Amino acid sequence: MTARALLPSTVVHLAAAVADAQAGGRLPSLVAGVVRAGELAWVGSRGTAVEDSGRLQAGADTQYRIGSITKTFTAAMILQLRREGGLRLEDSAAAYVADAPIGDATLRSLLAHAGGLPAEPRGPWWERSPGTDYATLVLANADAERVLPAGEHYHYSNLAYAVLGRVVEEHRSMSWWQAAAHHLFEPLGMGRTTYGPVAPHADGYSVDALAPSLTREPHQDTGAMAPAGQLWSTLEDLAIWLGVLAGGRTDVLGPDELRAMTTVQSADPDEGLSGAYGLGLRLAGPGPRVLVGHTGSMPGFVCGAFVDPDTGVGAVVLGNGTYGLSPEELTRSLVETTLTHEPEAPAAWVPSTSVGPRIDELLGLWYWGSAAHLMTYECGALRLTTLASGRGFGLEAVGVDTFRGTSGYHTAETMRVVRDADGALSHLDIGTFCYTRVPYDERVDYPGKGDERP
Repeated sequence: MTARALLPSTVVHLAAAVADAQAGGRLPSLVAGVVRAGELAWVGSRGTAVEDSGRLQAGADTQYRIGSITKTFTAAMILQLRREGGLRLEDSAAAYVADAPIGDATLRSLLAHAGGLPAEPRGPWWERSPGTDYATLVLANADAERVLPAGEHYHYSNLAYAVLGRVVEEHRSMSWWQAAAHHLFEPLGMGRTTYGPVAPHADGYSVDALAPSLTREPHQDTGAMAPAGQLWSTLEDLAIWLGVLAGGRTDVLGPDELRAMTTVQSADPDEGLSGAYGLGLRLAGPGPRVLVGHTGSMPGFVCGAFVDPDTGVGAVVLGNGTYGLSPEELTRSLVETTLTHEPEAPAAWVPSTSVGPRIDELLGLWYWGSAAHLMTYECGALRLTTLASGRGFGLEAVGVDTFRGTSGYHTAETMRVVRDADGALSHLDIGTFCYTRVPYDERVDYPGKGDERP
């Protein structure tokens, strides 16, 4: 699957960035791809991936272990269940999985790493050890306690995603992997995203810190911890997934699910405004745009996949080394380089036919007290903008003379168009906000009327 190829002048910069990352990070191999609208527009590779059958140059179809990018699929399945009415994010995990460790944590807090759960399950290093079944995991963590109060601080938790995976299993009456294959990978055509490695694939290596020698890492089946980091995938398949995260497959994840996943839920104060976490997704800044996606690592592997939802331009990087690469930094570099040299043109502006009398009469100046606002209509939606600051909010019709805020301060609030007894437009009412055609319109019974002072 290949999108429109990038210009040679752009590729020079992308290839240099990948070469610098592979050499500077001392990675046995590094493969990277730039994504447009869910398809690969460029692939670059440095070094070799080592497979049982011999050494090979990695490409778009070479599998690498993707670690915590797996969490994005677990989160997506939870959001699919919410859309189907199968669960509520505000409910506790114990409402769906009776024996869940720290079961009073809400599903939302688990998705956002805000439940205060320990980062890792008790027992040996789960990423390098043969996995256990869920019952054994529960027994080992039966007396686990929060390390932080719920909601106080972002605290990454692999254990949380084991619980979320079990929620999926209980609802779907199938294994977590079967649910992922049936509800995500099969409908998306992601046939090279698998539970275990399928050739051609890279082997995982750790690199000696003081010498160029390699130690081969084990490829373990992580069992009950699989929803946190088990999967293997390729550039081609992860390009498809970034297209989904950019809104390209509403049958898999609709606008409501994506909005929930890409809305900030928790953050680490140490990061300032450079990044945060939604529901299963890392929101990466700073910069001219916020990228959404995830990084991943398992013994011998490091990777990242991020996309700019506004343009559909993203990047995937997959390497077989344990350290030395900042996948979030490299993916951002690839995205920014692409958009700098080949900016995405907006869709052509197309004039509308008549907007209709009930919309047309709302257009123009409105005042909240004495603050002037301008109501405009574009692409089937109203927008009320504060003239002093340029900030505003969108509105969508939900009934006759009734609108719902879609962005800004009045998001999800209801706006009613108030009319006189003869049906003439009087004012707009949004909660306690009263918008009138002139400042403090004497014809409208606005709050505090008559108490003004000169």
